[in-house]
Amino acid sequence: MDIENYISSVKGVIITAEEIQNGITKAGKYIDSLYDGRPILLTGILNGCFMFMADLARTVSVPCEIAFMAAKSYEGTESSGNVRITLDLERDISGYHVVIAEDIIDTGRTLKAVTEILRAREPLSLHVVALLDKPSRRTVDFKADYTIFTIPDVFVVGYGLDYNEYYRNLPYIGEINI
Repeated sequence: MDIENYISSVKGVIITAEEIQNGITKAGKYIDSLYDGRPILLTGILNGCFMFMADLARTVSVPCEIAFMAAKSYEGTESSGNVRITLDLERDISGYHVVIAEDIIDTGRTLKAVTEILRAREPLSLHVVALLDKPSRRTVDFKADYTIFTIPDVFVVGYGLDYNEYYRNLPYIGEINI
């Protein structure tokens, strides 16, 4: 992809870098209020969560361990409807308060599948904190415990979100021409 097409593909900024950081600070305070000093296992679903999770981890003051999972359900811009866990947690989570940091909830299938898997492992508690939520696209019954931004049904990139692995490095959330 050439640089001109790369830049011109972004239609506009939906959420600025500053708005993202302010929202994450509030989410960190929410997590602190839930756990009141008790340690958590902050778990991200790769690849999209990496920027969000790193910034979120820096805002919480409770003791925090980090873990990652990877799940795949998208091909290009469309959900396949099938959720595959491609990287799983390698630890027993039954002694942990687990907080999932998710970049975006779209159809809800991936996060519903992941939370069902993790709940079956009997953590002390399980909460989901989402950077973005697109409720108009939901195909399953799923709602995060805390959502920072609700967005319309547009395809977004930046701040870890991608289109065919590109655009993750943008510091903001933008709509893309596809």
